[in-house]
Amino acid sequence: MADYWWDVIDPIQSVLDGMMFGSIYALIGIGFTLIFGVMHKINLAYAAASIGGAYASLVAFQILSAPALVVFLCAAAASGVIGYIVYICCFRFIPEHLPLATLMASVGMLILIDEVVVHATAGMPEPYPAMFDDVMIDISPFWIRGDLLMIFALSVVAMLILLYVLYRTRLGIATRAVAQQPSAAQLCGIGQQQTNAVTFVITGALGGLAGAMVGASVGILSPLLALPLTVKGLVVTVIGGLGSIPGAIVAGILVGGFENVFQYFRGVTERDIYVMLLLFVFLTFRPQGLFGRISTRD
Repeated sequence: MADYWWDVIDPIQSVLDGMMFGSIYALIGIGFTLIFGVMHKINLAYAAASIGGAYASLVAFQILSAPALVVFLCAAAASGVIGYIVYICCFRFIPEHLPLATLMASVGMLILIDEVVVHATAGMPEPYPAMFDDVMIDISPFWIRGDLLMIFALSVVAMLILLYVLYRTRLGIATRAVAQQPSAAQLCGIGQQQTNAVTFVITGALGGLAGAMVGASVGILSPLLALPLTVKGLVVTVIGGLGSIPGAIVAGILVGGFENVFQYFRGVTERDIYVMLLLFVFLTFRPQGLFGRISTRD
């Protein structure tokens, strides 16, 4: 019995580490979910904008030698600005009845942001500051990495702030009104375009924080991070349920846990294969996701 217990410690440790890292996926998933919930459109440039904001924050790190927390906040601010630019370029002036046009425009913006980052850095990874990366908390028989715990804590704080804004402020009321009945919201004096723009800025800030935490967790930023984060964000959005913020939070943590345990048993080269298989299982047996609703036609 004792030998069996020791055999399962490492897999459990992998799940715990993955769930804490999965809070980053939750933030990315929330960004996709919130934009889809408000505009009923997918912004495929979202994760690239998050990484772009994290790269922009390197100015504070490399030139000003700012502490890690300030660098994270700079990443959120920079990504919020990029999010607004994405909205203006890819969504603001394209007619609403052309969803494919906005989708392809966001794909173009994804490629543009990625190319800008590649040319600005010569395609080379850049060191990124971490917090508590040398701290290990012993809760025998498990260990908690200090940097992952800080990432999880910051993610939870960001989620709580977002939920407060959505459900306890006038901005949140306007956002939910535009998401549910855009025409009625306009009749009530709510500016639809202004609300959409603010939504992109808010989600951009969340994404920038997520991009910064990805860099902090591995100690470097790479231009290659944009595509994997885009895929994981979409996986989390689908598994959680389109338009469901609680679903994105739960799905992000679950995907992080499953991803890490798949990596433990099958290695990093096969990890993403099993994550995609997990997505296919949900699409087959629960296509509406964890918290989504099945759409029916009257």
